[in-house]
Amino acid sequence: MTATEIGKLFNKTSRQINDIFQELHWIEKNKNGWVITESGKSNGAIQINYRGSLSVQWDEKIQTNILLKKLIEPKEEKEEKDFRERYPATHRTKDGHFVRSKAEMIIDDWLYSENIVHAYEKMLPIQENVYSDFYLPQGKVYIEFWGLENDQKYNARKEQKKEIYKKHNVNLIELTDKEIAKLDDVLPRMLIKYGINII
Repeated sequence: MTATEIGKLFNKTSRQINDIFQELHWIEKNKNGWVITESGKSNGAIQINYRGSLSVQWDEKIQTNILLKKLIEPKEEKEEKDFRERYPATHRTKDGHFVRSKAEMIIDDWLYSENIVHAYEKMLPIQENVYSDFYLPQGKVYIEFWGLENDQKYNARKEQKKEIYKKHNVNLIELTDKEIAKLDDVLPRMLIKYGINII
């Protein structure tokens, strides 16, 4: 199946489908087209090379893939919905994102001022329902700000999330109030580990 054929099944364009596959780290774009990754290969991707132009075809089983369906048809679980209602995103950042805390606003504004492309509250491409505070496509890095240190329920969820990040070997930067106070010193050193240099 091509991305166009898969898109027709889910009422998406081929570009939207390829963007989702890229988000899942199943394909990568290079100057000759789309290249499959090892993860893509294990999910049924087949590399096609037509006169030097690279494209990808997929096994028909892809249309029932749980991760693909999760990103195409996201369903917000009750716990996540409760969290969003309890902590609404009311702080507006320089780039127009609405975030939930002043610390997240500081992080977002810092990333924006350093010209680092980022997304806020990005769902991880894994089976568990986990959203990261920030995602940086360059370096495939997730950033978590751990606030609410005196909230027992929050701390239990924090430990669960940390275990999930560890299980999936995700590039993770963890920030607390201590780091927020000296972000200019701390974050560049953390980012350089993932190939993101601040000039």
